[in-house]
Amino acid sequence: MPTVMVRNLKNKEVGEVSLSDAVFGAELNESLIHAAVMNYQANGRQGTSATKTRGNVSGSGRKLWKQKGTGRARIASLRAPLWKGGGTVHGPQPRDWSYNMPKKMRRGALRSALSERLREGNLIVVDEFGFESPRTKDFLGAIGTLGLSENGQPKTLIIDSLDNANLILSSRNVPKTKVTNSFGLNIYDIIYHEKLLISKAAVEELNRLLDPKARDEQAVEVEEEVPKAKKAAKPKAEKAAKKVEPAEAPTVTDDAAETGEEATSNE
Repeated sequence: MPTVMVRNLKNKEVGEVSLSDAVFGAELNESLIHAAVMNYQANGRQGTSATKTRGNVSGSGRKLWKQKGTGRARIASLRAPLWKGGGTVHGPQPRDWSYNMPKKMRRGALRSALSERLREGNLIVVDEFGFESPRTKDFLGAIGTLGLSENGQPKTLIIDSLDNANLILSSRNVPKTKVTNSFGLNIYDIIYHEKLLISKAAVEELNRLLDPKARDEQAVEVEEEVPKAKKAAKPKAEKAAKKVEPAEAPTVTDDAAETGEEATSNE
């Protein structure tokens, strides 16, 4: 299990964190990464490009000249493709370019890309991105202290919680910089950005999200908790059912029955 030094925003080592072998120790699979990037880009296409056919362009519907006797080629409509301003033949039409890719393949591509960034030395684990106020100057100072602006600022991807408002506001005006969280991480951002800055909390989330063993353990825990919850809810349901049971009808005594008969006879 690889371990990485954890740094603070002053570029001082404050500890170390253990990385999951399944997430950050995967082999490089270029074909899988390429397939995942193509899938991401295809799903992002709008697919709204369109051309007008002869049924969409404006123009007269009358026949411009008679069929025979003029010496010219016969013509059916001014909106035919051979005329200027006519319709386009076999042009692009609106369509949906998206397609599904198996979850295991997508997660495998993420693991492969993250592992390669770690092997390149382009993955930095930060203790926390704690800024007292949303100031771009403070953010640029922290980036420079971490050594990311020596030869020009590289494309940097920061992975942290989106609840960190000061981080988002401080970095949104900085070019070549993007902030996302563990759940919004995608293969295109990892490939596009040269440097990855990951908070310690985000590393633990990635270990939990992308490690197959961790996901299986979570599924087992959920399966075990469901019967327990049902057992705990059963006595409560029985108590509620007892409270809702209808009250027994009052019994009529012989004396009451006799008085009732007398009342009817008096009437």
